[in-house]
Amino acid sequence: MTHQFVLTLSCPERPGITHSVTSFLVRNGCDISEHQQFDDQVHGQLFLRTSFTTPSPDLALQQLRDAFGPVAEAFGMRWQLRDAAHRPRVLIMVSKFDHCLADLLYRWRSETLDAELALVVSNHPDLRPLALAAGLGFEHVPVTAETKAQAEGRLLELVDEHQIDLVVLARYMQVLSNDLCKRLEGRAINIHHSFLPSFAGAKPYHQAYHRGVKLVGATAHYVTADLDEGPIIEQEVIRVDHRLSPEQLVLVGRDAERLALARAVNWHCQNRVLLHGNRTVIFS
Repeated sequence: MTHQFVLTLSCPERPGITHSVTSFLVRNGCDISEHQQFDDQVHGQLFLRTSFTTPSPDLALQQLRDAFGPVAEAFGMRWQLRDAAHRPRVLIMVSKFDHCLADLLYRWRSETLDAELALVVSNHPDLRPLALAAGLGFEHVPVTAETKAQAEGRLLELVDEHQIDLVVLARYMQVLSNDLCKRLEGRAINIHHSFLPSFAGAKPYHQAYHRGVKLVGATAHYVTADLDEGPIIEQEVIRVDHRLSPEQLVLVGRDAERLALARAVNWHCQNRVLLHGNRTVIFS
């Protein structure tokens, strides 16, 4: 029996990095099953993702981390080494729209989502039956201007209590505070329609209809204090034409939102997303 791990890293580009990584794996009797790398010549950075197996299940994750430490230090690497069998625990935040939540629940129950859904949190009680029917706990955390700080404090308590690795805003219609965005940096994903900022405000699809758009889209990105401007993970676009009403555009847009969000969550949970400033490198 073998055990599979995933190593991801980024560091300033220089000769010998890939050789040092592969030599380390050979010395430890590991076998590479998937390897991808990207040399960013604009910024002088190397990004790498390697999936490998070990010859013995007794070779522990911490042993590998300790052994790889000197290699990483020599090249100034920002790195992570994870057990490929670990399924990150996900907390989903919703309001009243159910399409993204329903899609993630279906993918989870059909075992096509590489995550363990742990809890649904909402500022409204409407989607409680959907969560409970899937066997998930549901936490109603109302939010008003006066209770926003307490509500966000409760969310952080739930993140700790349920050992959450990733928070997914599946059409959660509240703006997170700057402090909460910083606390969840790199581990919170949001979905929004790609009309922003061109069609900001109420009824963006109706605005798009009156402008005669030919593409409907959605963007999944990491949450930052800059509203809807975090590092983009995935975007989906669907071609439309004059025959679609505003209501039909909404339905098409929801399809785009579901697809973009599901891919982003899966890629994050599979350790395929590497952050570099406000950009991402995706090893899909």
